[in-house]
Amino acid sequence: MKTSTGDLNTVKLSCRNVWKVYGQQPDQFFNSAEGKVENAAALSSRILNNDHILANADVSFDVHVGEIFVIMGLSGSGKSTIVRCLSRLVEPTAGEILLDGEDLLKKTDAELIDIRRHKMGMVFQSFGLMPHLNVIDNIAFPLKIQGIAEADRYAQASRVIELVGLQGRENNYPRELSGGQQQRVGIARSLAVEPDVWFLDEPFSALDPLIRKQMQDEFLRIQSKLHKSIVFITHDFQEALRIADRMAIMRDGAIVQIGRPVDLILSPADDYIREFTQDVPWESILRAADIAKPTRKKTANLPVVNEDALVETLLSQLASSADGVAVKAADGSILGVASAQSLAAALASGVSSTAVDE
Repeated sequence: MKTSTGDLNTVKLSCRNVWKVYGQQPDQFFNSAEGKVENAAALSSRILNNDHILANADVSFDVHVGEIFVIMGLSGSGKSTIVRCLSRLVEPTAGEILLDGEDLLKKTDAELIDIRRHKMGMVFQSFGLMPHLNVIDNIAFPLKIQGIAEADRYAQASRVIELVGLQGRENNYPRELSGGQQQRVGIARSLAVEPDVWFLDEPFSALDPLIRKQMQDEFLRIQSKLHKSIVFITHDFQEALRIADRMAIMRDGAIVQIGRPVDLILSPADDYIREFTQDVPWESILRAADIAKPTRKKTANLPVVNEDALVETLLSQLASSADGVAVKAADGSILGVASAQSLAAALASGVSSTAVDE
């Protein structure tokens, strides 16, 4: 599991009570002023009669600055629809989508086009490369659409080519690249516009397992440099664990639970979440920071570990040291003390202990 490189106190993107209903007259079930369901019984009846299809049901979440927010669920759970609603590639039936506090659903077509061109990056499972353009022209294409001068757009394309590790491939065509290289081109193209928010819909699912892991590593490396606000869609729980700061699990168009991966593993909201998490060993996801207790005692004589250290690497220390280990934050400060007792408390309660050790 990774830790966030962003400012978790600042919300970049908000999804507020978003519904997406397909059918002849989906608007009839909603209050047009507030976007709330006005006749839930009628909506349920029409869905049961197959007159209308419910894709998203009252979906709400925030994405913070610099955060990787993962949305996952089984096929048909509504995860791809909601990410398309965020960019209005699919029009929500009701709700609000706020980018920097401004409701995207109230934007004109011209305003929305400008926002997509300058503030959003999108990567999908299908690479979508233009076969008649080489690598650098594929990457520079969105900048050309923006009207950026040729020299400037190629300079920017060259910068992101270096970022994704495609140096020397600038003049190759998509047919001359491997699947992983093609996906790197897609990622580079979406980054060329320097987006504020980055939407990725199962970008690695079509790749072989080894290449997929390599692309996950590459993705995390890029994020460590750029600190983008990211919505990442996947159906693979192991992939979600590797990259998520926080994650949401969806079922039947609705969000079942939101939290850090460790929260979902230790405190599943229901049996559906428990099925997703039951095969994940807690010691491979729980970090020292998750079990650290603030303390007023001196910690100078204790062993020191970084906040990201996995509990599985600390088990012997926790078992042999009655006083535990001091946990150091990224800024060098001491978060608290992790001990066998605090580990047991975290596992028992499903959350990190916040009590102060006298």
